[in-house]
Amino acid sequence: MIVIHETNQISNGVKKIYGKELILDLFECDPKIIRSKKKILEYSNKICNLIKMKKYGKPICERFGFGKDLTAGFSLVQLIESSLVSGHFSELWNQAFIDIFSCKLFDEKMATNFTKKFFKAKKIKNRVLIR
Repeated sequence: MIVIHETNQISNGVKKIYGKELILDLFECDPKIIRSKKKILEYSNKICNLIKMKKYGKPICERFGFGKDLTAGFSLVQLIESSLVSGHFSELWNQAFIDIFSCKLFDEKMATNFTKKFFKAKKIKNRVLIR
């Protein structure tokens, strides 16, 4: 896992951290899962519960890129009280791109492992930004 520390404010010699962003790029996902609105919404619900984030409203999950193979796929946004979970899904390449940003700390390893397993990805690349 790559951890990138961005410039944070320092107060009394202690770094102030606003939040953390987990960036996941998943490769060779199960095509049936990333093409299913029902499964993507299920993921949104389960990941929020797993990392103990309180959902704010219902998730938005819509398919975009009609007529363009390169951009065809679902996009997901789930607001959480401490920020959001978002995802974009490439039907052409069977890839998923997930971002979890929160001011509330969460276990990024658990979120990464769950996400890889849920989408049945053969490979995953992850980064954590500390903000």
